[in-house]
Order: sequence, then structure tokens, then C-alpha cells
Amino acid sequence: MKTIETNKLFLASCLALLVTSLSFGIRAGIMNQLGVDFHLNASELGTITATAFWGFPLAIVAGGFIVDLIGMKKMLVMAFIFHLTGIVLTVFANGYWTLFFSTLLIGIANGTVEAACNPLVATLYPNNKTTKLNHFHLWFPGGIVIGTLVVLGLNLLGVSWRIQVATMLIPTFIYGYLFSKLDFPVTERVSSGYSTADMYKAVLTPLFVFMFVCMFGTAITELFTGQWIGLLLNNVTKNAILILTLTTGVMVIGRAFAGPVVHRLAPQGVLLFSAFFAAIGLYLLSSLTGDMIFVAAIIFGIGVCYFWPTMIGFVSENIPQSGALGLNLMGGAGMFAVSVYTIFMGGFYDNLVNKHLPAGSASSSEAAIAQAKNLAGPEILQATLIIPVILVVAFGGLVIYMNSKKRKLVYVK
Repeated sequence: MKTIETNKLFLASCLALLVTSLSFGIRAGIMNQLGVDFHLNASELGTITATAFWGFPLAIVAGGFIVDLIGMKKMLVMAFIFHLTGIVLTVFANGYWTLFFSTLLIGIANGTVEAACNPLVATLYPNNKTTKLNHFHLWFPGGIVIGTLVVLGLNLLGVSWRIQVATMLIPTFIYGYLFSKLDFPVTERVSSGYSTADMYKAVLTPLFVFMFVCMFGTAITELFTGQWIGLLLNNVTKNAILILTLTTGVMVIGRAFAGPVVHRLAPQGVLLFSAFFAAIGLYLLSSLTGDMIFVAAIIFGIGVCYFWPTMIGFVSENIPQSGALGLNLMGGAGMFAVSVYTIFMGGFYDNLVNKHLPAGSASSSEAAIAQAKNLAGPEILQATLIIPVILVVAFGGLVIYMNSKKRKLVYVK
């Protein structure tokens, strides 16, 4: 007979997500060094970064189709194997292609973790989904904070980036061990009696399609900005990586106290609030310089804080028939959008830098390149600003729609 230990399963899920986020935080912190060591330009670095976002949607979408069949436990054993292989390959990377494939494997591992853990958390806490998904997902920004601090600390000690990457092996082995020993429930869709046909119909409804498209924007706003902020603003402030640390620190606190916010505003209200603050924060990040940029980082962190878990929580609460497939399609949509946008913006950034270089022989000097990057980074953020502005309009419409739907239900009763 199965014994479902809810708290232990949730703890192991958080550790698995911690590894996922450490990969983001550490990669963001060592990005410049990878470029120096392997002579990579911004476009090549953008492609390497994007491979994690390719592997993620590939794994999470595939997982959405098979998790009900093979079970969440087998999915998480697979995630452990992919994480272990990807981390080891990164530690021993010797150039562009080894970085490319190792990052791809880590992306696949990250997607497999969410493919299993999002429906697992929703199943473990059926009456408190959005809040517990926020608590679970606080370990994503939490891991980024830890990762960036690990990079800063070990850099000060002169420890190589390879050792920094290897630190991810510790939580990887712990979560792999825990999941191998625990029993798992069936997914909520299966336990609720919704058929596979119900699931496929649910992901074709207008509300799901709307949320699916909005996920493109919320993921790009949060993840593209976070992953590239150290590179984009490196010449605006001497501690650009601390902007990411501060932003994600705000996200950790916000998600930890998600319960009262979700209860007060409802998921759709939280999303509108998030889009509004994300737009203001992104504008300020692209406009301010010096120490004031850290104020912008706090505002931006408040904005993107609830995006990812609340998008998933909204779907789980309002379209429960979509099951694990619905949750995983949402995650896959977000990461796929970020991968495409990252590649495009990597090339766009290189072009902007070249445009801002003065003509003549001095154009290749370090001072000229630094000045060109100083101008190009904020321009990338300004171009991205249109996305949260569109989301403000979209989520404003969602709030109106959900309120009208609620009024209709009250009227019918």
C-alpha cells in the first residue's frame, strides 16, 4: 500500500527546482567569462543560453503527454539523469559545441522537473493550488539568488567557473535520492475522473489558448531579462549581476507571501498587477544609471514575481480538465518563446553594438566597445518593454471577463 508523504514530496520537488534555478543563476554569472575563455560573441552566447530554453519546452511538452501514463516518479528519475549528465559535461566543456549540448541536456532536465512537479504540487494541494505553486516556484528565484551569490563569492576567492558549475551536483544527488525512496500519487486529472478526451478538448478552449499566448509574454519579460541582465547592464553599473540577485530576492519574498495576495486579488488580478509593475520596472531599468538602477530592480522584481506560478495556477484552477498536459503546455510555451527571443536579441545586440561603434581605427578600442555596449544594453530592454505593456491590456481584459463570469454564476444561483 502506498504511503503519500506530502511534505517530503514537496521538499524534494523544491530541491529539484533549486537545481533548475541554480543552472540559470550560475550561467548568468559566468556568461562573460565563458565568452572570454572560449572566444564567443554575444550571438554565440545567446544561442548557448537559448539551448536551455529549447530543451525545456521539448521535455515539458513531451512530459505533459506521457506523465499520466508512466507516472511522475519515473519522470523525475529521468530528470536526475539528465541533470547529472548535463552538469558533468559543462564542467568538462572545451568549446562552443560542448557548451551547446551540455546546456541543452540541462534544459531537458529542467523541463522534465517541471513536467512532473507542477502536476505533483497541484495534486498534493488540490484546495490551494495557486498559493502552493507560488511557494514551490519561489525556489526558482531563490536558486538564482543562491547561484549568483555563489558566483560572486567564488569569483572573489579565485575559484574557476567549472567548480562553480559543479556545486549544482550537491542538490542534484539529494533530490535524486529522495524521489527514489518516496511513493507518488496519480495525477489530479486521473484521480478526478477527467478522461483523456476531456483533457484535449480543454486545451483547445478559447480561455486556454488566450493564456497560452500570454505565457509567451510573461516568460520573456521575466526570464529573458533575468538571464541577460548582467551582460546588458554590465557597463551601466559595476555590479550588474547584483541587479539579478536583488530582483530575484524580491521574487522569493513575494512568492513566500503569495497566499494573502492571491486571496485578495484572485489569480487574474495578480497577473494584471504583475504586468503593470513589470512594465514600470523594465522602463526604469532601461532609463536609470548608477545606484538608482537597484530601485528599478526592486520594482521589476515585484512585477515579475508572480507571473510564472500564477499563470500555471490560473489554468489549474479554472481549466482543471486540462490536467498535466495543460500545465506543461503553458511551461513549454513560455520557454519556447524565451528561446526564440533570446536568439533574435543576441544578434540584435551585436548589431546595436556595431552601430554605436565610431568609424575609424579607434572603433576597436576597449573604451569604444564599452561605450557601444553601454548604449546597446538599455536599448534591448526598451525594445522588450512593449511586451509587458501589451500584457497590461490583455490581463485587464481577463479581469473584466472573469468578473463578468463570476457575476453570471451568482445570477444563475
